[in-house]
Amino acid sequence: MALLPNPIVLQRADPYVLRTDDGYLFTGSYPVYDRITLRRADRLSELQAAEEHTIWRKHESGSGEMSELIWAPEIHRVNGQWVIYFAAAHTTEIDQKADTFQHRVFCLTCDDADPIAGTWTERGKVDTGMDTFALDATTFVHTDGRQYLIWAQQDLAIEGHSNLYIARMANPWTLETEPVMLSKPELDWEKIRFIVEEGPAVLKHDDRIFVTFSASGTGPEYAMGMLTASADADLLDPASWTKSPEPVFASDETVRQFGPGHNSFTETEDGRDVLIYHCRNYVEILGDPLFDPNRHAYMGLIEWAEDGTPRFGTPQMATRFTPATTDVLPPDGRLDVDESL
Repeated sequence: MALLPNPIVLQRADPYVLRTDDGYLFTGSYPVYDRITLRRADRLSELQAAEEHTIWRKHESGSGEMSELIWAPEIHRVNGQWVIYFAAAHTTEIDQKADTFQHRVFCLTCDDADPIAGTWTERGKVDTGMDTFALDATTFVHTDGRQYLIWAQQDLAIEGHSNLYIARMANPWTLETEPVMLSKPELDWEKIRFIVEEGPAVLKHDDRIFVTFSASGTGPEYAMGMLTASADADLLDPASWTKSPEPVFASDETVRQFGPGHNSFTETEDGRDVLIYHCRNYVEILGDPLFDPNRHAYMGLIEWAEDGTPRFGTPQMATRFTPATTDVLPPDGRLDVDESL
């Protein structure tokens, strides 16, 4: 099998790719967590070279909401409107009672045709009815035209840092229904170093909906799990969803790809389903892992089994291709933070 042009974007964790009529839009966590950026390219392999545009910056430090640690933005097209969800905190300090950072989910919208050149409006915090650590919101519009939100949030009565929740939306920044917990970390592989389920992503195929998520700590133990539901089921009923007992995508030491996860889904130019995820190619992290910038965005082709379930394979080796040369990441994977920072 031919190698894919990986990574597709360097030093951007939590990657999100949206295919549009004007090409691919890309966003992800900026390494210093102070802004939201977009880049656009005609092909997935051209995203690394594409110009990056800052469309929003965090509020001044110490000024309250949305002033620190901007994490995991996602851009969506919801009923004709551009929508970005992201997590932000009002401080970099840990909430000692919850043993987490102090993030909540926030929303931006844009009514202009071009999300890069357009004006973005702050819609504020998405009130989930629970004032606890929350992050990684994603969304989809179902066949009935209704929008749903899925996100990760902490319940102090449940062991761990975050569970997965779903709700139907009245508009992109307002829940219409009460949150329903879809899943919590309970399997051994979901509780390595940290007890976490986060980073949900939605993949539709035939008559089913798949929600992948990431679990455990963010080192080589980080891996993807999956929930499955029938498309005509009551998606707000936890009984409609089945969790796969084992990870569906995990580290591969043979190609030095560690901690794959926090994924999204898109399509190739010819319509093949694609997994977008981040990965490191080393495990010995120097200093605070939060500020190690070398989780890069990768792509992988999805195969579909006869029973209609996705097969994600394993992460591919890190190799960058250009028309004239082949560039390979350093053996230890370490790059300095890029000059745009």
